[in-house]
Parts: sequence; structure tokens; C-alpha cells
Amino acid sequence: MDTYDIRFPTSRQLDGSDAMNPDPDYSAAYLVLRTNEPDGPTGHGFTFTIGRGNDVQVAAIEALRAHVVGRSVEDLCADPGLVSRALIGDSQLRWLGPEKGVMHMAVGAVVNAVWDLAAKRQRKPLWKLLADADPEWLVSQVDFRYITDALTPEEALELLRRGKDGRAERENVLRAQGYPAYTTSPGWLGYSDEKLTRLAEEAVAAGFTQIKLKVGADLADDVRRCRAARAAVGADVRLAVDANQRWNVTEAIEWTRALAEFDPYWIEEPTSPDDILGHARVRAAVSPVKVATGEHVQNRIVFKQLLQANAVDIVQLDAARVGGVNENLAILLLAAKFGVPVCPHAGGVGLCELVQHLAMFDFVALSGTTEDRVIEFVDHLHEHFVHPALIREGAYTTPLAPGFSADMHEASLTTFAYPHGTFWAADLAGSLAEASTDEVTDASAVEVTA
Repeated sequence: MDTYDIRFPTSRQLDGSDAMNPDPDYSAAYLVLRTNEPDGPTGHGFTFTIGRGNDVQVAAIEALRAHVVGRSVEDLCADPGLVSRALIGDSQLRWLGPEKGVMHMAVGAVVNAVWDLAAKRQRKPLWKLLADADPEWLVSQVDFRYITDALTPEEALELLRRGKDGRAERENVLRAQGYPAYTTSPGWLGYSDEKLTRLAEEAVAAGFTQIKLKVGADLADDVRRCRAARAAVGADVRLAVDANQRWNVTEAIEWTRALAEFDPYWIEEPTSPDDILGHARVRAAVSPVKVATGEHVQNRIVFKQLLQANAVDIVQLDAARVGGVNENLAILLLAAKFGVPVCPHAGGVGLCELVQHLAMFDFVALSGTTEDRVIEFVDHLHEHFVHPALIREGAYTTPLAPGFSADMHEASLTTFAYPHGTFWAADLAGSLAEASTDEVTDASAVEVTA
């Protein structure tokens, strides 16, 4: 298992900026599983951070090494649940969660790498490996601990068996039409109104039927930006807004109502992702604006409670926040049981590449619909991936290459590894040189003054 600290300097253009995270550097705590088969496939996985947190996240992945290295590839690929259960079941590391936070994200990165390897060995894209799988096997991959009061294994099996009906026809539709997308690219909080308007108009011209704006720092600014966005996209394009957990519950209600004149489709992350009752209160107060959350929801148990409490209209699972594919299967099944649409979060390096597989599996072999379902698209950093997510006419094209679409180019790993990759080594050297020059200038100024 090789690990990499990969960072991209997105904060310099304010790409990814929002009310809670004003200067993110999109980053990946990245790993590659290699086998003793010289020309065999490798398994790639990562979890997303926004910069310095990568130091901690890579160390967490390294802490899981002993559970992976030396295992039988055949065994793991036949049952990825083996490694999922082993990683989550390490009691000394579990104590740091349990099943949340940095360690749980590290578990997800390793588990996703195993699924990537398994799909490559079956020569299938991950969405198709899952869609073709026997329902009984898929159920065996799910950890039902803590969620059987909302979803039993028997209910999950029935949902998956029902999802087999019409699967071939839906797969043909998926291959021909792709999966609906929406874009956040126009809406970063640090962008000027002119840039927002230009990108919103370009999004509509490219076929997107929904865009999203970041809000929550200043109400007057949000009103002005929403007005500009609505004017740019027209009345028929959905406009979602995202507060990135900025508000208290009462503030969320008041702020969302203040933006209601612009007909927002949903308010995303209006308050703390852990506040189930707060989300329920917001949802009741701001209807018909929908409430969406999930990118920071830490595990299947919190998703279960959000659904049980009627606290969300849109489930936004994240491929790299929870414990990998296995736990996301549980979340998809919970959403299907409660009849709540899933619109995955993808605002981060590589997340578009991953979540498309989960949503496409859901369409083909579980929920059977794309009605009111869209995958987020952010037009950043796809060039670093061997099989990048591709958009055509406002929809994700269906990935056909084997695996989980997680492979980064070797050149990107070499260039953007922190701190010794070629980009960062040169950047840090330049910063040191500039600092040295400043010190000399300051010293000269002191001498002249003296």
C-alpha cells in the first residue's frame, strides 16, 4: 500500500470557496494497492480534504496498513466486506470515532481502493459490477448494525430484487443518455458577479437544468448574487443554494425565507450536519424550499435518523466521507426504503469521478429512476484522472473503463505530492526566496532610517 499527500492550489483562484471554507486547497489523501502480480491491476482510493488536513488524513490511512498488506487478493475482491469489517472492527482505532471523523474517512479510502481493484479484475466499471451482482451478495456487503430499526436485511433484499426488474432496459437508457447533472461551478462565493453571470449563462448553454450558489456570509450579497443568477438562467432552470453549515437553526429559517423570492429549489447544509432535529425544524419552516444535506454526514446511522425524523428532502451521499462503497450501499438502501431522492455531493477533487458510479447503480438496479435526481458537477481538476468524469448536454456520460475511475496520472502524483512534488518544491522555494528578499529589504530600510 503506497500513500500520497496530493494537494492542488485551488485557493489562489477562490475555486471551491464558500461561507465556511473561504480558501480551500482541494486535496486528496491518496493510496494505491499493489499486488505481487507484476502486470496485474492496482487498486486506487482516496479521501478528499481541503489542504493541511491531508497531514492527518494520510497518517490515518497509514495506520490501517497492517489490515491490508499480506491479504489474499482473491479473498478481498470476492468479498470487499472482509476488509470493511476488519477496518471498522479495529477496536483501538474505532475508539477514535467510532465510525466517524478522520479514521472513518481513512477506512473509506482503503475500502474504495479494494472495490476499484475488484472491479478492474472483473473488467467492469464499478456501477456495472454492483448492478450485475446478486442481491444476496450485495446485502452481505452491508453492515446493518444500528439501522435495523429502519431497514432490515430482508427489506434490503426485497428492494434489490425488485430493482432487477427492467434493469437491462435502464442500463441501455443510461448508456445512451447518461445521468442528469447540475453544476456548482458558477456559484463559488469568492467569484465576482460578472464571473457568476458568465458561468451561469454558459452552464445553461451547455445543457444544465440546475445550478447552485454558495450563500451564508452576507445576506445583502446573497440577495444580489441570487438576483444575478436568476436573471442569467431564467425562470425554468432550478437554482439551489448552499450554506455549508454556516447558520444556527433560527438563522437558517430567516435567511432561506429572505431568499425565497428567487425560487430556490433546495437549501443545502443549512446548519450543523449532526443536528437532526434542527434540520427537521428548518424543513418544516421553509417549505416548499427543499432541505438537502449529506456531504458531512458521518455514517449510515445519522442518515437513518435524518430520514426517520423527516428532516431531509434530498440525501446527498459522499463517496469519500463515510466508510466506502459498503456503507454507501446502506445509505442508498435507506433512501430507497424512505423514498427520498439521492443527489450525490461531488464538490471536490475526484468526487465526480467516484459518485457517478453510485448514482448509476442506484438508477439501474435499485431506485430505477432519475426523477428529481442529479449528480453535482464541479469543473475542476478532472485532467489529473486517467478516466475523468465527462459531461455531455448536462448529463454525466456513462463510464465504461473497468474500476472506480479513481486512478490519477503518475505525472499528477509526481507534480502535486506535498511538499516534495515538483510544483510544491518550486512553490515553496519561491516563497522562501521572496521572504529572504523581504528580510533584506527590511534590513536595508532599518539601516537607512538609522
